[in-house]
Amino acid sequence: QVQLVESGGGLVQAGESLRLSCAASGRTFSSYAMGWFRQAPGKEREFVASISWSGSNTYYADSVKGRFTISRDNAKNTVFLQMNSLKPEDTAVYYCAARYGTFSSYTSQATITYWGKGTLVTVSS
Repeated sequence: QVQLVESGGGLVQAGESLRLSCAASGRTFSSYAMGWFRQAPGKEREFVASISWSGSNTYYADSVKGRFTISRDNAKNTVFLQMNSLKPEDTAVYYCAARYGTFSSYTSQATITYWGKGTLVTVSS
């Protein structure tokens, strides 16, 4: 079992930055690919970014490529999402996800093994 707890969300202005963290419990953290999804009001949940278990491979949604960076620290059981140049359209609840196997925007969300409860990011214009 892996429990995921997100933190770092908040209210920022357009152009500013935020760093999300996801702390995972369990000794098998390094076995899982990790990632972030988001759900804006009235919209479906969508893929944002993911990182392989080793950290050697990363994947991003086109909408965040070049602005967001995902990283992980397996020694601390934590995955991060650095979000720069935030836009109002980035406003959403951000969910941390773990999957036993690499995933990307093409992966069915039904195959995600564990989900966090989410952290709200609000970007004002």
